[in-house]
Amino acid sequence: MSEDDLGAVPPGAGTIVVGSFPLSSGQWIPPHSHTKHQLAWSRHGVLGIAVEDTYWVLPPTRALWVPAGVVHRTGATRDAVLRCLYLEPDQCGLDWTGPTPVGVNGLLAHLIEYLSRQDLADDVRLRAEAVVLDLLHPLPTMPIDVPRPVDGRVRAVADALLADPADRRSLEAHARAVGVGRRTLTRLFVEDTGMSFDRWRTHMRLRAALPLLAEGQSVARVAHATGYATSSAFLAAFRRTVGTSPRRYLDGDAVFEAPDSSL
Repeated sequence: MSEDDLGAVPPGAGTIVVGSFPLSSGQWIPPHSHTKHQLAWSRHGVLGIAVEDTYWVLPPTRALWVPAGVVHRTGATRDAVLRCLYLEPDQCGLDWTGPTPVGVNGLLAHLIEYLSRQDLADDVRLRAEAVVLDLLHPLPTMPIDVPRPVDGRVRAVADALLADPADRRSLEAHARAVGVGRRTLTRLFVEDTGMSFDRWRTHMRLRAALPLLAEGQSVARVAHATGYATSSAFLAAFRRTVGTSPRRYLDGDAVFEAPDSSL
């Protein structure tokens, strides 16, 4: 399924075209790219956008700038309407070369909805588009990478953890389950993902936690669902890995400390 299957992108008089695509909970649009720059946002629900192993969680306070030509997948963790702005690369005046999160305040949200109207006069539309471009400011956020393993043994362990982020089995237990020794699985994880088993599992758990937090679930409930014994243990792991708190990460007002690369 592509965005073309979900709904037509209407023509626009200026440099910005607005498209709307309903997404049901758990629905993902397969990998694709666009000839135009895209700003992806939803007023309700929580979006997810993945570029290779990098994954962004987008509550209504955040959008993602996806440059033209970048292959990505888009989905929803609960029912949402994907609202996309498409911008002509040679006319929009922005030169962001990689996916970039953008804060969405009340004015920008209103303008996105306003530009989706089909009854705007050309001069009115062009003035509104100029204000939209002035409101696009990158957020100082860091995506949480969860590399996808290639080796069958490592992938089997990863699949088990992805299916149940609360799985607290030790590295030794996972090694036995796939028929290798602890030292072998330790080596394979680093060779295959570039991360230790513990670091990969931490990233996986935190990525699984973000949509739950963005939906408004309590920290205690999210911590339990992702394998942490206490809320404080979850919050400490998040700050140690990402460099800020979950709330500030999702709100987009974070000042990041250097994350612990030894994890």
